[in-house]
Amino acid sequence: MVRKPAKMYRNLAKKAYTRREYMGGVPGSKVVTFDMGNLNAEFPLEIGLAVEESCQIRHTALEAARISINRKLQKDVGRMNFKLKLRVFPHHVLRENKQATGAGADRVSEGMRLSFGKAVGTAARVSPGQIIFSVYTTPHYLVPSKEALRAGSHKLPSPMHLVFSEKTVPSVNPSSEPAPQAE
Repeated sequence: MVRKPAKMYRNLAKKAYTRREYMGGVPGSKVVTFDMGNLNAEFPLEIGLAVEESCQIRHTALEAARISINRKLQKDVGRMNFKLKLRVFPHHVLRENKQATGAGADRVSEGMRLSFGKAVGTAARVSPGQIIFSVYTTPHYLVPSKEALRAGSHKLPSPMHLVFSEKTVPSVNPSSEPAPQAE
C-alpha cells in the first residue's frame, strides 16, 4: 500500500490520468451495496469513521470492512435500528506489471518494455479527515455502533477515528397536525 499515493503527481499540472484504451478492461468492484439497514427512518445520531492519513483503500478492503460493520450492527443493534452508509467509491484503477521469476525468467519477461501493466483492481483515494463509513442510529445504541465501527476499522489500511454529530429529528406529534377538512 502506498502511504502517499498522490505525491508523485504534485509537481505536474494535471492529476493522475490513465488512457482507458490501454487497459484490457477494468475489473468490477467487489463492493456490493453502499446503503444498508433501515433506509426509511430518520435517526438523530450520526457516527462517522474518518481516516487520519491520506491513502488508497482497495475495493476488497472496503467490502471486508462493510461486511464486518453490517454483521456486527445487525447482531447487536437490530436491522431496523440503524442505517449504514459507505461514503467513498473506488474509482482509481490499480495496475500491475507482471514479472516472471525463477530460472530463465530473463528470456520470458520483457522487463520494463511496454510496462503499462494489467488492471488488477480499483481503489478509493482518501484524504485526512474524510469520512469512509457513517452509521445513523439513536443514542440508545451508541456503544454497540461505536464497537462495530471500531471492528470495521481493523480491515482498513490507515489509522481511523470516530466523528460524532447529532441532528434534530422532527417528532410527529398528533396534536400539532392540522385536522383533516370535512367535505
